[in-house]
Amino acid sequence: MPAAKEPPRYVTDLEGNRVAVILDLDLYEQLLEAAEELEEIRAYDEAKASGDEAIPFEQAIREIEQQRR
Repeated sequence: MPAAKEPPRYVTDLEGNRVAVILDLDLYEQLLEAAEELEEIRAYDEAKASGDEAIPFEQAIREIEQQRR
């Protein structure tokens, strides 16, 4: 992820407390993608550590569809 091009810009309340930050749209999208990727990695690590038996994706879909009926 490239470094920010501009210094951060903040939104402040009436007392001057920082309450939000204004980001470049490209940087915001990069941060969202990185956060989603990190969440997927954490979910994978949790599933791996759970010790549950892995089943093929197609089988999981069939079982979910059967439960909906």
